[in-house]
Amino acid sequence: MGRVIVIGNAGLDLRLTVPRLPGPGETLIGQESARAPGGKGLNQAVMAARCGAEVRFCAPLGNDEPQAHDVEAYLSREPIAERMLLRTDHPTDFSLVMVLPDGENSIVSTSACSLAMKPEQMAPALRDVGEGDVVLLQGNLSIETTDFLLAAARERKARTIFNPAPFWPGAEKLMGHCSVVVANKGEAASLGEALAAAEQAIVTLGREGCVLIEAGHCRSFAAQPVMAVDTTGCGDAFCGALAAMLASGQSIDQAINVAQKAAALTATKPGAFDALPSSAELTTISGPRAP
Repeated sequence: MGRVIVIGNAGLDLRLTVPRLPGPGETLIGQESARAPGGKGLNQAVMAARCGAEVRFCAPLGNDEPQAHDVEAYLSREPIAERMLLRTDHPTDFSLVMVLPDGENSIVSTSACSLAMKPEQMAPALRDVGEGDVVLLQGNLSIETTDFLLAAARERKARTIFNPAPFWPGAEKLMGHCSVVVANKGEAASLGEALAAAEQAIVTLGREGCVLIEAGHCRSFAAQPVMAVDTTGCGDAFCGALAAMLASGQSIDQAINVAQKAAALTATKPGAFDALPSSAELTTISGPRAP
């Protein structure tokens, strides 16, 4: 059984429930607000660990207190085997999440902390990575650092998963380093024909499920039907569960099935981190592990 190495960002989320998105110059009153740990890297690492994978998580935090300390405290309560939380001279990244009545969301994030990370600072996260391990990255790091890490992981024969969110121009040049790319419909459109350079590409379509593209062929997977309350974090739940299942030896079809169920469970609760399924919930959907 391989490990999951998640390299990305960690921060805090401020969630607001709004009737609609504000127009130019308009101030809206949100109905609810909540504060929780966040960042795509953090959420995906937590999800993979709750799925039972041995997880190493590497991410930068800022020089601000108590924000950075709060993130560390949250992570200390999760079953993550190794935490590599690097300190920078920038404030800890945070996201403002606006949730609409139908559960859809819009997110604005800061990224100075994660973008400051250089390849040599993150390279130790790959120090003993090899065949059977899964390395999972998102779009929060710079293109230069992401390119270096994906290429280095592939050289070590690890399986690489790249979730290009947020999308940065230049991400299309990284597809050749990817065993699996997980992108939503908009990100896939931005990647265009470059998406075909990945060994496997999964395009997530929300309530319509997802599409797997490999060797020029497409296969559709239906979504788990649920009453969605908030879709924030569903993509992170999908990626974290997918990585954990692939590291455990499951096939891509089996891994997608579990990832879809994990994402569906996340959509039934408000928030991102707070909505991620528990280890107990995930045990009921993950199925048997490969020896």
